[in-house]
Amino acid sequence: MDALFLFLGLLFLLLIGVPIAISLGLSSLLFTLLATDDSPIIIAQKLFDTMEHTTLLAIPFFILSAHFLTTGGVSQRLVDFAKAAVGWMPGGLAMATVVACMFFAAISGSSPATVVAIGSIMIPGMIAAGYDKRFAVGVVATSGSMGILIPPSIPMIVYADAVEESVGKMFIAGILPGVLMGVFLMTATWVAARKMNIPSEPRLGWRHLFQCFMRAFWGLLLILIVVGSIYGGVFTPTEAAAVAAVYSAFIALFVHRDMGLKKVPEVMLDSAKMTSMLLFIIACAMIFAHVLTEERIPQELAQSVLSSDPQPWMFLLMVNVILWFAGDFMEPSAILLILAPLFHPIATSLGIDPIHLGIVMTTNMEVGMITPPVGLNLYVAAGLSGMSLGEVTRAALPWMGVLILALLVITYVPWLSLFLVSQLF
Repeated sequence: MDALFLFLGLLFLLLIGVPIAISLGLSSLLFTLLATDDSPIIIAQKLFDTMEHTTLLAIPFFILSAHFLTTGGVSQRLVDFAKAAVGWMPGGLAMATVVACMFFAAISGSSPATVVAIGSIMIPGMIAAGYDKRFAVGVVATSGSMGILIPPSIPMIVYADAVEESVGKMFIAGILPGVLMGVFLMTATWVAARKMNIPSEPRLGWRHLFQCFMRAFWGLLLILIVVGSIYGGVFTPTEAAAVAAVYSAFIALFVHRDMGLKKVPEVMLDSAKMTSMLLFIIACAMIFAHVLTEERIPQELAQSVLSSDPQPWMFLLMVNVILWFAGDFMEPSAILLILAPLFHPIATSLGIDPIHLGIVMTTNMEVGMITPPVGLNLYVAAGLSGMSLGEVTRAALPWMGVLILALLVITYVPWLSLFLVSQLF
């Protein structure tokens, strides 16, 4: 019953428009004061203790890396390479958008950054090539959400920290599901383009493809640096994130020279703003999770669910439904920090691998990025295209169906999440 009051308090604050971070912290504080014997000082201590998690230090570094990449022209080179690789197929520009988003996701770890970097180039490009504006915006908003599934991924870091799993394993586990998601989206764009008779781009040959690859080489190399160094044991995920930030600044300033030193303070300030916003949400979500743990709510929920003797497939279906609903109202990091500790003990008791559970939850967060009213990608795409939120939402709906289909495959084919992990760890 106490748990019900806690969640009802959180839901009430969200419904009346209180920001997510404040809702999480205030509901936790009020519950602590009114329903427990704990001192409110614990809330303040937990708020500061959260910032001492070494794993979470990777988040500001990946955010900084994404800002340097977005500002430094790396995205244009990735787009050119993607167009040279698949642009000659039916719906080639849309398929190139998906591929470019996959590349940028693999070097940024941020979904909104992926939408901004690729969408600012590809939305005008597709419209100029004769694509319907809604079609172009829907593809960009949906493909950009792969920024939180293809490693490195900020939500994966949050999940790993919440349930004390390996960030490296989570990153490796996300590779095949991310590729599958990209294949599903590319197939959907190919089918839609053929039905709409959208012209393809001219094929410029292997020489052009190689030239575009060399121009994009320094950006693509970052994928190997981040994932390869973690897998090879050279860096921890936090160290890899720091290296990625320095490397991104280096190629933007001294290799491509697409941005000058005068731009650096602006990039640093923008990164600091996004970091402070995200870490404040995470800190308040950690407080909420702490209250749940102190009240033994995860353990009681696990016992209640397990007493009904559910099948693993039923539990995973329940997880997807709950996360889909939560994604309508909350930011991914907050959802993971609150629900991962609840689902984790149940999943392990049912024989579900925690890494697989993490990938399923992360994929749900991807769907949540294009689900109103809190789907951040929808707002970013609306800003880029000049369309209203309602128009962008309708444009993304067909592609949301593709994401949900891929989600079901990822949910019920754990091999996709666990094969590379079993081979490399």
